Amino acid sequence: MSSDSDEVEILMSNTSVQGGVNLEDVNLEDVNLEDVNLEDVNLENIVNLEDGVQVEDGANVDGGTNVISSSSSGPSEPFIGFAIRTNHTRLSKDDKTLCAVDYVCTREGFRRASRKEQDRTIPEPAETKIGCKAIMGIKKDGEKWIVNKFVVRHNHILLTPRSTSFLRGHRGVSKVQKKLIMTLNESGVPTRKIMSVLSKESGGDFNVGCIGKDVENYVGNKRRKVFEEGDAQKLYSYFVDRQLKEPGFVFSMQVDKNGCMGSCFWADARSRAAYQYFGDVVTFDATYLTNIYKMPFVPFSGVNHHHQTIMFGCALLVSETAESYTWLLRTWQEAMLGRAPSTIITDDDKAMAKAIGEVLPNTIHRLCLWHILQKFPEHLAHAYNKYPDFQKDFRHCIHETITTEEFEQEWALILVKYELGENTWLQNLYARRDKWVPAYLRSTFCAGMSTTQRSESMNKFFKDYVKSSTMVSDFVHQYEKAIDARYFKEKEKDVRTKSTRAIMKTPLKIEEAAAMVYTRKSFMIFQNELFDSLRYQAKKLSKEGETKTYGVNAYGKETPLYHVTLEGDEEHATCTCHKWEFMGILCRHILCVFGKKMKLDRLPQHYVLERWTINAKSRPIPDIPSPEGHIREGLDEPTMRKTKTMLQLYDIVELGSQSDAKHNHLTVALEKVHKDYIELLTNGAGSSKGAHKRTSKIFESEEPKRVTCDEEETL
Repeated sequence: MSSDSDEVEILMSNTSVQGGVNLEDVNLEDVNLEDVNLEDVNLENIVNLEDGVQVEDGANVDGGTNVISSSSSGPSEPFIGFAIRTNHTRLSKDDKTLCAVDYVCTREGFRRASRKEQDRTIPEPAETKIGCKAIMGIKKDGEKWIVNKFVVRHNHILLTPRSTSFLRGHRGVSKVQKKLIMTLNESGVPTRKIMSVLSKESGGDFNVGCIGKDVENYVGNKRRKVFEEGDAQKLYSYFVDRQLKEPGFVFSMQVDKNGCMGSCFWADARSRAAYQYFGDVVTFDATYLTNIYKMPFVPFSGVNHHHQTIMFGCALLVSETAESYTWLLRTWQEAMLGRAPSTIITDDDKAMAKAIGEVLPNTIHRLCLWHILQKFPEHLAHAYNKYPDFQKDFRHCIHETITTEEFEQEWALILVKYELGENTWLQNLYARRDKWVPAYLRSTFCAGMSTTQRSESMNKFFKDYVKSSTMVSDFVHQYEKAIDARYFKEKEKDVRTKSTRAIMKTPLKIEEAAAMVYTRKSFMIFQNELFDSLRYQAKKLSKEGETKTYGVNAYGKETPLYHVTLEGDEEHATCTCHKWEFMGILCRHILCVFGKKMKLDRLPQHYVLERWTINAKSRPIPDIPSPEGHIREGLDEPTMRKTKTMLQLYDIVELGSQSDAKHNHLTVALEKVHKDYIELLTNGAGSSKGAHKRTSKIFESEEPKRVTCDEEETL
């Protein structure tokens, strides 16, 4: 056990008590309690602290309880019989006597049975209460308080201090934020833009104190214009400055013979690291343009272990030629340490296809199905207008055929039935069917993607930034803000997966095993396949040597019939739906056969794709500096200190404005503080680092320290 100082203070303010203590997110690792006693405490029964303390029989503690250790021998771990003292405790109701307190983990206990049994219109939320036994109990012994219970170990994964801001007990909208939100709302600012204001005022998303669920997502109303004149030079300066501040940030700019800026590419350490984990499938789209000089914006994107869109770098191009795309792909590959994706999905663009064939010859090139289907009404308008059934038959041919043979049969029938055999556009598209028809691509791993629409959704996310940007440099800056917000969403999903337990739908052990390794989104996909497998039946069709083939179809339906081939070891299987090959998660048809063979007692390791697991990003990447160390740096810089102080002053000023007496009291106090600082500056201490350390020490000793239990280090 360790502590940063010999003095630790635990502040419990605005709390009420009622039955035993359930203190959310208390980490006893950081607590150094010695020779502490409670002054003015007159409550009885054990209290339960969770989002505040509640005392039985209605007694309320409206003051704060400070637990102070002044040991000169350094920090020590609490133990049974450990004596402590407290002070500054006040009662606001009746004269009850507090005789014992239990500090427990927020995940102590279990969800009430009544909540489990109630009818729900939405799925039951994931459980947070899992019976964690970690506890520290103290009881009154004369004038002192003695530690009478102390259990260190938790039964769950502990979070880092940085991640606790996502937990419900650590979230909340403050009075100051509420007033700011009201002001902005009355001015017509959308809720998502209010979040950006709060983030700026707090010094970053992690410091806001609430998430998008508390105040909807993002983007500020008034943006500071970082770049003014000399756009190309300002953009270059911005990139150079970021590279100096963020190891791992890379960029490349083309300059023509006249010294004018050409195409540019950039990627930060987060994007480069994400590619090493999730760069097996990449979408590469240039179909939408910014309104800045009409330059095509080209993002490289994919999906992370939470199935969220993530970025692997991006570029602004001066033209959409094969030469421009070739330069971009080579530059991007260099930034990604030379690792080529296994699959790349793009729009149907000849220049792009030529560049991919030259730079990424071993990468499977798929065409965006969505973009291709959008062109059919334009090129086959006569068929849509003349034949009412054409759209239905055509859709079935593209989306419902499982094998290539089925597709070929239905395609041939459509050409004859709707007189399309002579359509040259359709012939050209058919010649490249292996790049866009699902039946031909089911066995190609695509992480579940068949279109570049995930990139489109990302573009929609930061559309508000683009439409109001008047310069390239301004757009780049605002785009980075959007990337920050996406990263914040990923961290939010990380915490949700680690701090909650998924609800099981079956008693099968394979489901429980999947919940332990997969992220929550990946687990829900697997869980749905497993649950639906119970609605299917499997019948053995043939046996060749040790290999068996089963026909799998839904109960009561003869079609579609899926063929599952089971190897002799009964551990490996393939299905004609090819969900495992396409997405990396077992399909219901294979699970149905495994169930028939009584193989649902565990999840085979060879059917767990690392990219969908909780630990997908645990592998270190030595060639790229860790991005974690460069997010929201500079919390001690003057700007950050100023914003923190301003937020504290808002509350004080609000109280001081309530009456003349309070206003006068605040004015006198501020004048005294002002005078003290002038004296510091006059003595020459204000600008020295030593003075900063001395004043910091004063404030550190006076500021209460909140202790959480969801920190990474164990107790």
